Amino acid sequence: MAACHGTKPPEAPPPEQNLAPQVFVGLASYYSNDLEGTQTASGEPYDPARMTAAHRTLPFGTHLLVTNLENNKSVVVTVTDRGPKKADRIIDVSLNAAAVLEMLPAGVVKVRVEVVNE
Repeated sequence: MAACHGTKPPEAPPPEQNLAPQVFVGLASYYSNDLEGTQTASGEPYDPARMTAAHRTLPFGTHLLVTNLENNKSVVVTVTDRGPKKADRIIDVSLNAAAVLEMLPAGVVKVRVEVVNE
């Protein structure tokens, strides 16, 4: 007992922080070309050629892997805006991202969205 006097117990390791992947499934749409150059909620102008997206709650700069569940095409986008405005959708992607996902003809497709970093 005397040998333990004055020594403090080992500290517990820090709790794991949100190691569970964040995955969302729902409908996606894409930004119109008419919005090119307009300011997004992050302050950046919308550029249809960039791989960007709008999400209601994820922090700006978050990278997301978006997969079109109808054809398994995927793209990584960066959250730069807030939206979508339509309640039945979970994400809006830029025009270029929509082209990679091959969702242009349909306009709205079912997707899986995975957070790849925050």
